[in-house]
Amino acid sequence: MSEIKYEIIKTIGVLSKSTSGWAKELNLISWNDRDPKYDLRDWSPDREKMGKGVTLTSEELSSLKKLLNTIEL
Repeated sequence: MSEIKYEIIKTIGVLSKSTSGWAKELNLISWNDRDPKYDLRDWSPDREKMGKGVTLTSEELSSLKKLLNTIEL
């Protein structure tokens, strides 16, 4: 299996943090030298390890935002 290359272009924010230090973050990330996408996943404190996540284009993030705005909490 080939190594996954990534560069965190911009940290948008942290949604939550566990007692172990892992953080669920929204970032703008370039994966394998491709165009950056918005990425939501868990990261270890040193950002060397990551959990499974979801990547979204700008258009998909905009659609998600619209959907979330329809939810009443």
